[in-house]
Amino acid sequence: MWSRCSLEALRAHSHRYLLTPAFTHTVRFSSGATTTMAAIKTRTVNTTERLAKLRELLKKPENNVKAFIVPSEDQHFSEYPAHSDERRAFISGFNGSAGCAIITLRDAFLFTDGRYFLQASQQLDSNWKLMKQGLPEEDVPTWQEFLSKHLEQGTRIGIDPTLISAAVDAESLQKSLEPRGSELVSLQENPVDIVWGKDRPPHPHNSVFPLDVKYAAGETSQSKLERLREEIAKKKAAASVVTLLDEVAWLFNLRGTDIDFNPVFFAYAVVTPTRAILFMNDAQEQDSIKAFLGSDVEIRPYGSFISSLRQLTTTLGANKDKPMLLGDKTSLAVVEAIGQDNAILIPSPVATMKAIKNETEIEGFRKCHIRDGAALIRYFAWLEEQLNSGVELNESQAADKLEEFRSELDLFRGLSFTTISSTGPNAAVIHYSPDPDDCAIIRKDQIYLCDSGGQYLDGTTDVTRTLHFGTPTNEEKRAFTRVLQGHISIDTAVFPNGTSGADSFARRALWQEGWDYRHGTGHGVGHFLNVHEGPHGIGTRIAYNSTSLKAGMTVSNEPGYYADGRYGIRIENVVIVQEADTPNNFGNGYLCFERVTMCPIQTKLIDFSILTAQEKEWLNSYHAETLEKVGPWLCNDSRALQWLERECSPV
Repeated sequence: MWSRCSLEALRAHSHRYLLTPAFTHTVRFSSGATTTMAAIKTRTVNTTERLAKLRELLKKPENNVKAFIVPSEDQHFSEYPAHSDERRAFISGFNGSAGCAIITLRDAFLFTDGRYFLQASQQLDSNWKLMKQGLPEEDVPTWQEFLSKHLEQGTRIGIDPTLISAAVDAESLQKSLEPRGSELVSLQENPVDIVWGKDRPPHPHNSVFPLDVKYAAGETSQSKLERLREEIAKKKAAASVVTLLDEVAWLFNLRGTDIDFNPVFFAYAVVTPTRAILFMNDAQEQDSIKAFLGSDVEIRPYGSFISSLRQLTTTLGANKDKPMLLGDKTSLAVVEAIGQDNAILIPSPVATMKAIKNETEIEGFRKCHIRDGAALIRYFAWLEEQLNSGVELNESQAADKLEEFRSELDLFRGLSFTTISSTGPNAAVIHYSPDPDDCAIIRKDQIYLCDSGGQYLDGTTDVTRTLHFGTPTNEEKRAFTRVLQGHISIDTAVFPNGTSGADSFARRALWQEGWDYRHGTGHGVGHFLNVHEGPHGIGTRIAYNSTSLKAGMTVSNEPGYYADGRYGIRIENVVIVQEADTPNNFGNGYLCFERVTMCPIQTKLIDFSILTAQEKEWLNSYHAETLEKVGPWLCNDSRALQWLERECSPV
């Protein structure tokens, strides 16, 4: 690990770093998980044959459907599915994390949002029509609206019931289809899987490991199960069914490596008033896991979940007055197994419990972000030196070096997502990441945007910094400053308890220029779990605005601006919601944010003519805090320490 030196040794730069051997249980990843703009242009997939085979399957008598829905999610509604579950990416060629494909017997449509317009337009071949959701001027329907309003009447629409949410999509969609005489049809086998055939990657079942209670919020799994049972009793329910992977992992204090970047494993759980059943792959059912969970938790095979659920519904006597509690992201297949009259769909109580971090988790976030900041500072100092020396580096090589610096940190277990290392025009692609075989060279005369994060036993990091290693243009400086002003506005906000995730504070400065950005301002962050965690956030999504921010929640603060084809800017810190100490206390109290990300914000890119005195004061305060907290971790890297001291100089 890196040793932390005293403040006296900080100036002496005298100690050596202590490096640990390779870690076990590292969250590994595929560098091709997302595709770069450079790679997009040369790696468009020809989907003609795939679509032809799929349409033949749709027409078979046992299916007899005229359209088929291919969502991004897996059966657990994971944001980032395992490679074996990337059906939408396989059939369309578009591999962004958000989108839905609809294939009819004649046409193919890909629906996605503003984060992925550029990427999708480059990855889709001529068989597909890109549906740019969220553009008022184009009046593009959602994929649900498209099915109910734009397909011909009487259309049988095929679905894989394990991939369609019962509450959000299936119920409302079926109602909207009825006036047109159309209907959803659950297919016995997903036709995309048949087309994929033997080339489909195997479903993972990697090792599962316990998370020590000193990292796991200082709370045992037994305590968490008891809290969930209290919710079951309040709802007068028969049991709670947990289907999301991060919720299962959190509930049992277990972690895995089945999905890239997310320390989770494939599992379901059923919790009754007296027992808990964990459904996991046989290969992962080790004696150490059984011993860790104790005799109160029964382990059953992952593949037996649906059949066991049917039996449990009967055994527990579930009915409309004593229902099975299901989270609102539960699949239609689960509801069908229980019986619609025996289930109730509600916002997951586990998600709510998990979102509010306790003091152990919050302290873990503080510590891991300081260590993570040291790796980032070492990286940016190294990158600047390389570019100033005339060394030619591409975006992927740079990203690999950043991971190398992170890998030397104590408690590191892998990246939290594919590093977005982007120069010039590529930085305008909001969810870009470099392909090692085909990506751009980092140039001193272009903006460089780096969005990255790490998974640590004591927390998860997600930080974006935008830098320029040459001389930025006046436009670039003005845009950067407007983004910074939005970032500061969120960071310093004080707001009433019960406020949900509206983000106009972050956009106000950009709106003055007629600028904006097509993504939310903040998302929840898991504790050594998924880097994107619900149900809360800062943005215009319905979920964000129906979930108020509460003390203990972690959320990102990441406004941005993207000039298509030229440059992109984003500044991102992770903050923790906390109670605010206000002079008065009208209503039900007030909240504010504590920032935990510690990495300088480049002052070279700031247009100080539009920065207020209060904003300068904020910047100086943030940089002083960063220098104080991260500096001791750089006492043996004079280059990084000098870079940090320069970047944190008062303005």
